[in-house]
Amino acid sequence: MMRIILFLATNIAIMVVVSLVFNILGLGGVLDAQGINLNLTALLIMSAVIGVTGSLISLAMSKWSAKRAMGVQVIDRAQNQTEQWLVEVVTRQAQQAGIGMPEVGIFNTPEPNAFATGMNRNSALVAVSTGLLHSMSPDEVEAVIGHEITHVANGDMVTMALMQGVVNTFVYFFATVIGHVVDRTVFQNERGQGMGYYLVQMAAQIALGFLASMLVAWFSRRREFKADAGGARLAGRDKMINALRALQRGHEAPNLPGQLAAFGINGGGFSKLFMSHPPLEERIAALQHSH
Repeated sequence: MMRIILFLATNIAIMVVVSLVFNILGLGGVLDAQGINLNLTALLIMSAVIGVTGSLISLAMSKWSAKRAMGVQVIDRAQNQTEQWLVEVVTRQAQQAGIGMPEVGIFNTPEPNAFATGMNRNSALVAVSTGLLHSMSPDEVEAVIGHEITHVANGDMVTMALMQGVVNTFVYFFATVIGHVVDRTVFQNERGQGMGYYLVQMAAQIALGFLASMLVAWFSRRREFKADAGGARLAGRDKMINALRALQRGHEAPNLPGQLAAFGINGGGFSKLFMSHPPLEERIAALQHSH
């Protein structure tokens, strides 16, 4: 709750600052002179509602969508020793981290991966792949689980969702302003919103969203170092380093779908700027130099 309150306070402060900047620079008057007549304060508020609401709805549905997207089988009652051991490790680490017991699940894919998701730290889901269980030692799997438990304990799911909401707010805001300006000045539309507005606004949202994703990815990479450090505290630094080395030996695991990519043990992308996870060698080096 405190995280959400801080977010709302920050978002309101940002909206006030942007409104002041527009008024001080006289940008509202410039737009009015072009016949655009945008109420920038109202637009900014509407953008915040659109951006944050979508992000929070996505967060609220995260466990449900993750189970279906990845085919996660939640362990209600352990059917074998592996499942029993997995539940025991999650139980112990959740207690160490001071969070509520997450749901524990397994998804069937040959690649080693794992993720955590959920709307709050006391009602999360931690899931590992069959490939992870088959390709890593128990110590390495324990470290991976510690990494995911740390994501939950740090509230990373909520933090990332709220950050995405802020990003969505300003992407929509500036895309709408650009759409109106182009519609009035280029397409010479004097009333309402013409086809030019909708086309340009959509294109601007895509372009700005693409650029904004670099900021979200940068923040995600920073959270990964913290999750690695947490995994080292819960399972042991050597176990965490060995788990990352095992991922190196098995090559980079493919991306998890959508927002799950930010909360997996491993990630990647065509450029470091857009990677949700830092390169494994950097993560290993960070652990090796930690005290």
